[in-house]
Amino acid sequence: MLNTILHGEPTDTPPLLIAHGLYGSARNWGVIARRLSDERQVIAVDMRNHAYSLWTDQHSYPDLANDLAEVIDHFGGKADVLGHSMGGKAAMTLALHHGDLLRKLVVADIAPVAYTHSQIQFIEAMRAVDLSKVERRSDASEQLADLGVEPALQSFFTQSLDVKGQRWLLNLDVLAAEMPKIMGFPQMDTHWDGPTLFLSGADSDYVLPEHRDLIRTLFPSARFAKIPGAGHWLHAEKPREFEAAVRTFLNA
Repeated sequence: MLNTILHGEPTDTPPLLIAHGLYGSARNWGVIARRLSDERQVIAVDMRNHAYSLWTDQHSYPDLANDLAEVIDHFGGKADVLGHSMGGKAAMTLALHHGDLLRKLVVADIAPVAYTHSQIQFIEAMRAVDLSKVERRSDASEQLADLGVEPALQSFFTQSLDVKGQRWLLNLDVLAAEMPKIMGFPQMDTHWDGPTLFLSGADSDYVLPEHRDLIRTLFPSARFAKIPGAGHWLHAEKPREFEAAVRTFLNA
């Protein structure tokens, strides 16, 4: 089963399962998870090939969805699910394949479509870091800066760095090999009727008006909301607004 970080205690309300995005981890969601755990238990997971979960040669969305289904089964068989970016695609696949396990779904700044851009440049940057010269995370950040990685992403990536072990807590080789699957989305002739919120950053171009017809075909009950002043990393850029939007939807 995936590695989990638990926040709060079980209640009569289904737990909230949080699935992070590419290069992330359960730890990245600590602040938001702790705040939302005042009303329900929150389960943040490390997705496969990330942090302390299993490393495997397969990284397709059906595989990621099955991982999430196993976690929900372990924690009672019903959950609300929040997924960002790659985690959002995994959460959508979970709903479409295992819809009986979900009560509500929040998809953060991603659509069920294939994107033409790639994230491979960040794998190349992380591979280029000379870990033998890294004694603290700031050393890695300086090298990433020299490689053209912006400050916010330097901090984000180095959270997945084991400084003492001189290794990345990311299966970079598999993530690189599976990048076409990560940037894509499987075609599925099905739908999920449950309450779904597509929550996007107003400054992001990941969820576009032309995506809405497909979204409504797969998720007929979909609602849409945007957080002003936020981009793709909306939960990090506007955490209070993000938390409030998620809380309002889950409690409606």
